[in-house]
Amino acid sequence: MAHVYAYGKVAPSAAGIIHLGATSCYVTDNGDLILYCDGLCYLRGELLGVLKNLAAFAKKYKALPTLGYTHYQPAQLVTVGKRATLWMQDFLSDLEELDFVLDNIKFLGCRGTTGTEASFVELFEGDTAKIDEMNRQISAEFGFDRCFDVCGQTYPRKVDSRILNCLSSIAQSAYRMANDIRLLQHDRQIEEPFEKNQIGSSAMAYKRNPMRSERICSLARYLMADAMNAPMTASVQWAERTLDDSANRRISMPEGFLCADAILRLAKNVTSGLVVNEQVIDKTVREYLPFIATENLMMEAVKRGGDRQELHEIIRRCSHAASAKMKEGESCDLLQRLATEPAFGMSEAELCALLQPEDYIGRCPEQVDAFLAKVRPLVEGVTTVSGNIEL
Repeated sequence: MAHVYAYGKVAPSAAGIIHLGATSCYVTDNGDLILYCDGLCYLRGELLGVLKNLAAFAKKYKALPTLGYTHYQPAQLVTVGKRATLWMQDFLSDLEELDFVLDNIKFLGCRGTTGTEASFVELFEGDTAKIDEMNRQISAEFGFDRCFDVCGQTYPRKVDSRILNCLSSIAQSAYRMANDIRLLQHDRQIEEPFEKNQIGSSAMAYKRNPMRSERICSLARYLMADAMNAPMTASVQWAERTLDDSANRRISMPEGFLCADAILRLAKNVTSGLVVNEQVIDKTVREYLPFIATENLMMEAVKRGGDRQELHEIIRRCSHAASAKMKEGESCDLLQRLATEPAFGMSEAELCALLQPEDYIGRCPEQVDAFLAKVRPLVEGVTTVSGNIEL
């Protein structure tokens, strides 16, 4: 009412009709929908920036063998680029969800105190076509092509649930990527950007803490929790409306957008400068490759006349012995052990010749190329400037 009064003072000839037939929610709810669409469009650009950075990274390292992990235990080889496409696929799913939300947001329009448009039936003397045209013009003026079919005093609060769920999905993807980077940085395989004069720790000067990835995870947890506000609010709307949504929405919705923005800004910064320590990765691959290659080694021994069942038992016994040595801090001696077994019929040099990492990455390079072919049209022309990140 303060706004209505102030507008009347500066436009006295219009004072008598300002807000005629409208409600406060006509202003605030339609205004929120406009802001949410603008915010989602902005976040879409930031999300594309992350995808573009990762696409360049995946392409560069599509064929670089690295140790794969399941249960965070050493598994078969993958490539550094292939792993990045897993992160990208999550973000691509978020982009699809965001586009769905944008494509399906409708405008509230001017529907009256309980959504019946009764005031306008009176004002337009029963000409309902004029009411429909009024709402069409209002919606079009703000870039919307349709209104909700029916409503109470407000737009359906399910819209807020859909929006915050989309932002939560972005947070989930960013968390997954940042957490992987934190684990890999612990092993010195991949590191987030580190500034020339950056302080890693106030007490331990040698440290290079993954603080940006940690911040992504921290903010992502907040956003995932924040998204719970919308479904709880949507579920308790009484009849045509209640006001216990207002205070919650004024906090949860803006903070959800701000948090998503911060997460994506950090994600752009991190993905624009990832450091790959290829020698560390290769050392790790070489350490575990003898175990990974045992099936191939067995097949080669069979070709040379060996018995598959006997060879399998030898590999089992030697592998366990080599693992036990490694747990004592010794180097892996599996190949040396196998070379002493007459049933294998191969020297250590012959066994080593079969341990080429690129022979154990399956279709990783091909998979990366095929995936990037789908992503490339989306990110062409996208700027990847990360903006100012306070360190």
